[in-house]
Amino acid sequence: MSEHKEYKYIPPRPPMWFNLAWTGGFGALAGFLTAQGQFNLMPLYMAVGAALFAGLAFVSIMFLKTRVRSGLAGAILFFVLGMSFFALSYGVLMGIIGWIIGRQAIWLSSGDYRLNQPPYVTSKQVLWFYTFRVICGMIFVFLITPILVVIPLSFNQEPYFSFTAGMLSFDPEAYSLRWYKDMLHNGMVAPDAVAGWWSDMWNNAQWVRSVRNSFFIGICATALATAIGTLAAIGLSRPEMPFKRPIMALLISPMIAPLVIIASGMFFFFSDLGLAKTYTGIIIAHAVLGTPYVIITVTATLVGFDQSLARAAANMGANPITTFFKIQMPLILPGVISGALFAFITSFDEVVVVLQLADVKQRTIPRQMFSGIREQISPTILAVATVLVFISIILLIVVEALRRRSERMRGLSPG
Repeated sequence: MSEHKEYKYIPPRPPMWFNLAWTGGFGALAGFLTAQGQFNLMPLYMAVGAALFAGLAFVSIMFLKTRVRSGLAGAILFFVLGMSFFALSYGVLMGIIGWIIGRQAIWLSSGDYRLNQPPYVTSKQVLWFYTFRVICGMIFVFLITPILVVIPLSFNQEPYFSFTAGMLSFDPEAYSLRWYKDMLHNGMVAPDAVAGWWSDMWNNAQWVRSVRNSFFIGICATALATAIGTLAAIGLSRPEMPFKRPIMALLISPMIAPLVIIASGMFFFFSDLGLAKTYTGIIIAHAVLGTPYVIITVTATLVGFDQSLARAAANMGANPITTFFKIQMPLILPGVISGALFAFITSFDEVVVVLQLADVKQRTIPRQMFSGIREQISPTILAVATVLVFISIILLIVVEALRRRSERMRGLSPG
């Protein structure tokens, strides 16, 4: 009886010039970013960056030979260089880059970058595989960096919209919660006023009033949009429903039409009804904007719904309302909640309609931020923006968890 032997694919090792060229290219890119638009010094920075990265790769491949030692050596070297010539914060950033480059040099020299590719792929195909991912990563960094910069700036002790020398050197005195406290009481409540501080802050502070309005309007608009959007999606999913496409196009038109035109039309229409400058008018307007998201999300969930379950419930004597709440609703609940979250985010982030319809009493957070930028520029806006970023992250995590739960319930993914 012959024994079956399993052969492990060992990728070919690339030549040294290949390793040095790639790491040197990343070094030139790092030097280009370090130059910060100083065109006369840009070639020097790029040459120094390429030399440093290529030198680290050469030492890692020839002497260190393991990813752990190469990463540690690169982190220490680049941290010392960054802190010596720039600041502590730049040294930390360069240390992280050095750790990545040190490990990447061993990864390239061993040929492990081919392990997740079939053995028959060509060099051009491997190059495009990683180039595509690098492009996607650069786009992601380009989109997310402006948001990440806001977070540390919101802890600035000074009233500036830029990083101070103390922040770059990680001086604890350069950081404070000053603008978060200002967001709460907005200078209207004395810090030593203990009795009645919370009630005064909640009723008088401009930012807190805006937060209260945003949550009140967002929750009411979300409830209305969720009810209307869910019923519309269920109706459009029925096979006997006529004119599905025109009705769907009409219902999702608020997503397509320019928001300024919608806001202007709502202002004139609500003015005749006496709903302009009222909470009711803003809630209805935000519900109109959030309903398309609920319809699209619930419709996508209903695609995998087995209509035979509803027919079986009807054969057993259940009326349509019982069938909806006992059979249909539990299965489409993740899609309904996801649509409600999208509707809430739409209401919470909307500013154009509020500019047209809201009065001073109905100011939301985006409207207050818009006024702060125009009338009184203050880093308090950065603190509010940071809070909104974390709220959005939490909501997106909930949406992703609901999406995965919906797929598991519909059998589209393993449990």
